[in-house]
Amino acid sequence: MPRRPSYLPDKARAQDFSRRLRRWFRRNSRDLPWRRTRDPYRVLVSELMLQQTQVSRVVEFYGKFLKRFPTIHRLAAAAPRRVMESWEGLGYYARARNLHKLARQVTADGGNGALSAVPGELQKLPGIGAYTAGAVASFAHEKRAALVDTNVARVLSRVFAPKLNPKRPADLKKLWVVAAAVLPRTGAATWTHNQAVMELGALVCTARVMRCAACPLTTVCLTFATATRR
Repeated sequence: MPRRPSYLPDKARAQDFSRRLRRWFRRNSRDLPWRRTRDPYRVLVSELMLQQTQVSRVVEFYGKFLKRFPTIHRLAAAAPRRVMESWEGLGYYARARNLHKLARQVTADGGNGALSAVPGELQKLPGIGAYTAGAVASFAHEKRAALVDTNVARVLSRVFAPKLNPKRPADLKKLWVVAAAVLPRTGAATWTHNQAVMELGALVCTARVMRCAACPLTTVCLTFATATRR
């Protein structure tokens, strides 16, 4: 039987990690508009907007954009300049161009505009990488799908594998394996779990400060254990 890699937690630790995270999230999560929907199009819009953009900025634009383009069909039918006008101020305009191109692709030739629940299928669409595919599958379809963004990678590496550097492609690949290994059993629980890891990375286990006194994961965190032994 092959040995488990050192960066992978055992089943009991993985379950403890997820339970603690989800309990913390239910008590401390921010009320964000895209967390109130399971509509794949609306989830996708939020995820693309959130790439390299602060949450407060996205909150400002998200509702306005969806008021103008409430469905993927309405977006597909819009002129490119109208889409770009609605994105103006968010920056990184390739996101808007890819979103518009995607909308036209999934509605072409009478297409119903549906977005797959399978991450591998979603990645075939314009502008959809591994993280966004996992996010749409998890947050819209409540599938048991892993996702790793900057916040998730930071939390997972600090808790389970302090020697892994998320900025190194080989190490990031390993963190995707960790992300999949610590998912809860059901898709509904995975929705909360994935939201929770990102929320913890944004509010508590940040790039600049580790607020360990406010963290629910100190009993399973290797970085915390190392710091307290010094």
